[in-house]
Parts: sequence; structure tokens; C-alpha cells
Amino acid sequence: MMIKAIIFDLDGTLIDSMGLWRQVDEEFLSQRGCEVPPDLFDHLPQGNSFVQTAQYFRERFGLEESVEDIMKIWTEMVHSHYCNVVELKPGVKELLKRIKDTGLKIGLATSNSYELAEKSLTFNGVWHYFEAVVTGDMHLMGKPYPDIFLRCAEVLSVRPKECIAIEDTLMGVQAAKAAGMQALAIYDEDSADHHPGIKDIADAFLMNYEELAEELHRRVNI
Repeated sequence: MMIKAIIFDLDGTLIDSMGLWRQVDEEFLSQRGCEVPPDLFDHLPQGNSFVQTAQYFRERFGLEESVEDIMKIWTEMVHSHYCNVVELKPGVKELLKRIKDTGLKIGLATSNSYELAEKSLTFNGVWHYFEAVVTGDMHLMGKPYPDIFLRCAEVLSVRPKECIAIEDTLMGVQAAKAAGMQALAIYDEDSADHHPGIKDIADAFLMNYEELAEELHRRVNI
């Protein structure tokens, strides 16, 4: 099957931001008198989208804030970092240019919000590469459900089996495979506990963007 599109996750895949979100979880919950449980993200019944994670926090910790208010608070907590600090992983910009130059379509399928995705990728000078952006505030089932990836393929006007998804988390790889896409996993330290599971189901596991570029060259000759 000819590949026509490469669809990227954002956090932990394109940008080095997962540690920031761990800090947000701790600060947000401690301000409300709650500790961060070790199984915090082990049981997300509707997936890990921005909306659904906020709903999960509200229900699990009995928070008074609405889902919309929780999302707003989180956005305010990380906004300046996404606009000014959080950088692309090494090699991302060069690879995006190579993909674009081949004529392949590029999509973004992230559990994060549209606002933060746009701010971050604009700050890093690569927003213009993405022809479709599907985010976790669009009221879709979150990863590991395939909905975000399926919607991204739909917007790109390609079939899921014509896509390669680039992910860093177990839930992300599960979502991509459930969508019927090839799934290439890129190393991120924050997902270290799940690396054995990721390697079991991903079509390839790459340590950095140099290795990812080589793998994509083998698969789609970029």
C-alpha cells in the first residue's frame, strides 16, 4: 500500500514536554489538597484527550471546577512554556521539511488542545507544515481509541492504511494501530515504563529522529 501521509503526535513526539505536564499534575492537585496517585493515568475510561482528562480529574478528585475551567487552568499553567520555552526534539524540523518536499501530507493528531499545539509549533517555526490538525479538545474519544487518528486521515483525504503514525506513548501506538495505520514509536524518557509494551505492538521503535528518518526512508523513500 502506498503511503500518502505521515501523522505526528505532539507531546513527547515532536516536542519535549511530558516532564512539564507531570509538574502541572503535581502542582494542580497539591493546590487542591490532593496527592498524585501512582496509578493516575492507568484508568482513563474515555481516553486521554484534553477534555476527557479534565473530566477524569474532576470526577476522581471531586473537584468543584467545571471541565472547561480545569482545561483553562491547565492552559494558563503551561501557556508561557509552550509559547516561549518548549522546543522541538532534535531533528524534527529537518524531517518535516524532507517529508514535505516529497509531496507526502503531514498531519497532527494530539490529545493536547488546539491552542497549545498552535502556539508551540508556531514558536518552533513548523506550524505551516501541518495540513490537518486534530486535537483533544474536539470532543472525540481520546487515545488509545482510534478516533483522533481516523479524523486526521479523513481531513487529509487519505485512507488510514495509507498513513504512518509517529507516537511516543503506549496509548498513542495503540490508537494508531486501532486506526489501521502503521505505527512508528520514538523514544521518550517519560514513557520508559511502557517501552516493552510499545515495542511489542509498534512497527518499529526508534531512539531519535536520525533513526526515524532512516526508517521512513526505508518505508517511503523520503
